[in-house]
Amino acid sequence: MSLDTLRKSPQIPPLKAIQSFEQVARFANVARAAEQLNLTPSAVSHQIANLEALIGRPLFIREARGVSLTPAGEQYLREVSGILQSLATATERAGSAVGFDCLRLHAAPSFGLLWLLPRLDHFRSSHPQIQINLSCSYESLHFGRHQIDLDIRHGYPNWPSLEVRTIRHERATVLASPQFLERTQIRRPSDLLGQNLILSEAALVQWPHWFAQQGVALPQAPYSLSFDRSYMSLEAASHGYGLALESSLLAQDYIARGELVSVFAEDLATPVSAHHLVFPRGHAETFRVRQFLEWVQGQLGHDFNY
Repeated sequence: MSLDTLRKSPQIPPLKAIQSFEQVARFANVARAAEQLNLTPSAVSHQIANLEALIGRPLFIREARGVSLTPAGEQYLREVSGILQSLATATERAGSAVGFDCLRLHAAPSFGLLWLLPRLDHFRSSHPQIQINLSCSYESLHFGRHQIDLDIRHGYPNWPSLEVRTIRHERATVLASPQFLERTQIRRPSDLLGQNLILSEAALVQWPHWFAQQGVALPQAPYSLSFDRSYMSLEAASHGYGLALESSLLAQDYIARGELVSVFAEDLATPVSAHHLVFPRGHAETFRVRQFLEWVQGQLGHDFNY
C-alpha cells in the first residue's frame, strides 16, 4: 500500500445518496422513495448505484415487487440511521437561542395520556432548560421527517435499525372498580363467565389468551364494551361498567387512587413487554434524550431491557 493511499481521507458519500438509501430501505420500493424525496425513480436509482460503487458492495437485492436489503445494506442502515436526524437537530440548535433545547417525543396514546402526561411536570421541574413537544398516535413515525427525538411505541419490538429499550415488569391483569366488586362475587377465573367484560382491542394480551392460560373456556356472550384505546377501557372499568384486562403500567395511577383494584393475585397476571422507548442510535448521546432516559428509569424504579 502506497503512502498516498494511507494519507487519503475517507470518502464521504453525498447527502442525497444517504437520503435515497434510507428512503428506499424504509419503503423497500424505489418509486415510493422517489415520491418522498421529490425525485424521479431513475434519479434515486442513480444515487443508489453511485453509493454501491463507492462502498464496493451491493446494498439492495432487486426483486420483481421492490427491493430488499443485503446483509451489507442492513449493516449500513444500522450505522447511518440517525445521521440525517442529527444533522437536522444540529441545524435547528444552531439557529435557536442559547440554552434552548427542545425534546420532541412521540408516544402511543394511552401511554402518553395515562403514564407520561401526569409525570411531565416533574421532568420539567427537574430540567427547566428542556422544552417538551409531545405528540401521540399509534403510527411509527419517521425520526428524520417528523423530527422526533424519541418514540414510545406499543407492540412487539421489531425495529432492527433502531435502539430499543423495553419497559420491564409490565403485566396484563384483570381490573375492576371497588364498587363493581362489592356487588359481584368473584373468587376464581371461572367466576368471570357471564360478567360484563370490557375488550381492549389494541392490548397485546386479550381475554382469549388470558382465559386459555387459566384453563377456562372463553365465554360465549359478546363483550359488553370494546374500545380501541386502553385509556377508554380503564376509564370505563373505573366507572363500574365491567372488568378490564389491561396493563398494570397504564393502570398504575388508577390503582394508586383506589379507582381500580386487581381482581386476582399477581400469579394470575400475564407478563407482557408492550411498551418500548425507541430512537436512532446516537440519540442517547444528546443531552435532552439522555436526561429523559435517566428520568424515565428513575420513575419506573428499574433499568430497561435492552
